[in-house]
Order: sequence, then structure tokens, then C-alpha cells
Amino acid sequence: MKLYFSPGACSLSPHIVLLETGLDFTSERVDLREKKTASGDDYRAINPKGYVPALALDDGSLLTEGPAIVQYLADRVPGANLLPPVGDAARYRVISWLNYISTEIHKNFSPLFNPAASEDMKAHARKMLALRLEAVAAQLGKQEFLEARFSVADAYLFTVLGWADRVGVSLANWPQLADYRARVAARPAVQQALRAEGLIK
Repeated sequence: MKLYFSPGACSLSPHIVLLETGLDFTSERVDLREKKTASGDDYRAINPKGYVPALALDDGSLLTEGPAIVQYLADRVPGANLLPPVGDAARYRVISWLNYISTEIHKNFSPLFNPAASEDMKAHARKMLALRLEAVAAQLGKQEFLEARFSVADAYLFTVLGWADRVGVSLANWPQLADYRARVAARPAVQQALRAEGLIK
């Protein structure tokens, strides 16, 4: 398998999951502005959507969208315990968190990265982020991870929380989130992914 990524983007989540599972894979950096891979290929010819992540599978097919990719990877290695089995209600709670992070947190960070977004749009995004992060902080005030153990949803949440510093969103109102970030960052697979993407030395 081959993961197409951009450092610190939402592709960090499947990067972490790949390392947590121990699956064999390669990775290639993508310049999202130029739509070029590190080897000089036109990224749009690989993934017409033009953004990361994308996972090239061994059969030659391509899987896109981070939440789908991490579920696929977790199901490949059930012993890694990153996603409960089909039929277990705990599985659907993890999937619920993946959807919440994608549609309520990730999407509200997007205007803050967009130079064309108006100040009104950015102010609204910050307001919505505060509301959504409040719910996450309440959950993390009760336990170490979003659910009973570290899951694919935690890899995604850790990734998007990392964007707060880059766009000037303060997490100071939620000390639970700082504790959580430190806890997840200490995991060996997370350290390995951060180093591989050049985010830490």
C-alpha cells in the first residue's frame, strides 16, 4: 500500500493508523498547491479529488477520504484494537466520533486556512469550533480517549487539534484537550508518524 500525504494535514490520521497496525506501506508527500507528488507526478492523475489522504491499495485501486481509510486499515488488523468488530455497539460509537470530527470540527477549521474567507466566515467558524470542542472536552474529562481505548477516532481528533496552533485557535479553555494531545503524542506510532512527516525531530 502507498499513502499519499501532506505534512500535518488530515492524512496524518491514516499515517498514524498505518503505524499502529504494523501494516507494510510506503508513503509519498504531495505538494497540494502544485498538485505534484514528491517524485514529480501529477497528483490529480492519481486522485482526481486533488487532496489528501489517498491510499493506493495492492490491487491497484485507490481509497480516499480519511474516515473510510482508517476504518479499512483497522479492519485489516483487528488485533490492533483500533475499531471494535461489526455488530458491537462500541464500533458505531467510534464511527460516530469519526463523523463528528469530520463534519463538525474538521469542516470548521477549513475557513481558517482559506485566505479568501471573510472575517465574518472566520469568526463564525471559531464560534462553531468552540461549541464542538466543548463537547469533545466534556467526553475527555471522563476518560483517557474518546471511547474506552485508543481508536481510529483518536488518531483523527489528535490530527485536527494540531491545527489549532497554526490558525490561532486557543485551546486554553479546555485543559482536557492539552492533556489528551500530550497523551496521544506520546504513543510510539504517533511519534513515528510525526517524525516521518517532518513535524518533530
